[in-house]
Amino acid sequence: MNKKYFYLFYTFTFIIFLIFSFEATCFAWGDPQIVTKINSGFETIKEWLLKISTPAAAVAVATGAFMRKFSFGDEEKIRTGKKLIRGSLFSYAFILAVDLILSAIKSLIS
Repeated sequence: MNKKYFYLFYTFTFIIFLIFSFEATCFAWGDPQIVTKINSGFETIKEWLLKISTPAAAVAVATGAFMRKFSFGDEEKIRTGKKLIRGSLFSYAFILAVDLILSAIKSLIS
């Protein structure tokens, strides 16, 4: 993996974790007006992220499958298709796992 993609992946992962965790921490702090507005904004972003991630993962898996199917023996296309399928499934599972873990934390706090 290139350093650029490595840093991009971990930056994106950190931002997703912040968005999901901010909701749980705001719930624990109480509800002043600014926290409520920020919390509702992050809630909206989280909902959109979950709605968009499902079709995006499906398109990525389908693209990887088509790359493997129509590679006509080219090893690089087969490897790229496998990486695309594996990466998209891992990313989708990570997004769902973060949501599940933070909702469990939120339920324990309340």
